[in-house]
Amino acid sequence: MKKLFILSLLLVFSLAGIAQDTNKEKDIRKFLELTGSGEMGVMAMQQMISSYKQAFTNVPDEFWDEFMKKVNPNDLIDLVVPIYDKYYTEEDIKALIAFYQTPIGQKTIKLMPQISQESMKAGEEWGMKLGEKIAEEMKAGGY
Repeated sequence: MKKLFILSLLLVFSLAGIAQDTNKEKDIRKFLELTGSGEMGVMAMQQMISSYKQAFTNVPDEFWDEFMKKVNPNDLIDLVVPIYDKYYTEEDIKALIAFYQTPIGQKTIKLMPQISQESMKAGEEWGMKLGEKIAEEMKAGGY
């Protein structure tokens, strides 16, 4: 009887843990949907395809169009959920959802693609200048 009671308790606590994880995963997915993470992944893929088109000019546009039809943003979401689960508590995710539902959160979501693109361009320019400076200093140092 005592063993049955202990097993019942273990089962209840295990099921409670599973339910909590399921709720957290749902919240993470809601957060990722709210912030447009899947769509941003597709946009990044489209930019990558654009680069491939320039590099592989012999490949027809139809190939790239068909390839993009196979790109599923949910595949990216499935890969990202465990990462958010690892670093954020359920309370953190709920707070993020609450923030991104505010006007400033919505503005942040809308501006993030432009900010990211301009930041990447600024980073490239910064890296080029540093590369030139390294080359100049190496040359001046006799390397």
